[in-house]
Amino acid sequence: MSALADLLAEDRVGLDLTAETWQEAVRAAGALLEHAGVADRDYTESMIDNVETNGPYIVVAPGFAFAHARPSPAVHRTGMSWVRLAQPVAFGHKTNDPVTLVVALAATDAGAHNTAMAELAKVLGNTQQRAALDAATTPAELLAVLGGTTEAAAAAQGKQSTNLILTVCGNGLGTSLFLKNTLEQVLQTWGWAPHISVEATDSMSAKGKAKSADLILTSGEIAKTLGDVGVPVKVIDNFTSTAEVDAVLRDSYDI
Repeated sequence: MSALADLLAEDRVGLDLTAETWQEAVRAAGALLEHAGVADRDYTESMIDNVETNGPYIVVAPGFAFAHARPSPAVHRTGMSWVRLAQPVAFGHKTNDPVTLVVALAATDAGAHNTAMAELAKVLGNTQQRAALDAATTPAELLAVLGGTTEAAAAAQGKQSTNLILTVCGNGLGTSLFLKNTLEQVLQTWGWAPHISVEATDSMSAKGKAKSADLILTSGEIAKTLGDVGVPVKVIDNFTSTAEVDAVLRDSYDI
């Protein structure tokens, strides 16, 4: 699991919430931390005080505010909340207003979140990942974009994720490469590409490698040849269809 996704949970993700002012937006993000037991209301008010004292410097990118305050006894553990607003609100920043995304961080110490912040900056700077985050319809889908649910999905299926998917054809050189390319496109769109490896292989090799993979994608004909290899074998009819591969992945990882 990524450091960023490790700080989030579904109960700390609010999608398309309503806020009339920036204060309400920050309070919405703070409320998610409060309800999860990450921090008390005093911390939420500290985040607001921070902006009122220092100005809207927390609006660090177009449309994005990173709400936070100093570590204090009001923080019980390091955690993060994620609020996507139904309508943008102004924080008073001269170039980055209006804001549609508020991420709030409560940290027990100044260095507890450095890795997560680096990941957050990278995610928000990636136009494809940002678009996928903006399009997510559920907290689970948003966490998947952040790369945090592959292990959880595998655990739900009763196994530890290996973060490997095999694409299989008869000799491992032709059609499996088409499927590999399409699968990698989908993983890139989701933001999972850094976390899951894809290997194109032949049917004979796949039988030996199967147990080291999360699942296998292949044609109906090859699926019959493989038989039961101990991991899910998913049939793809159109090896160039990102929509078909996307649907199979969502079903496989329960997203």
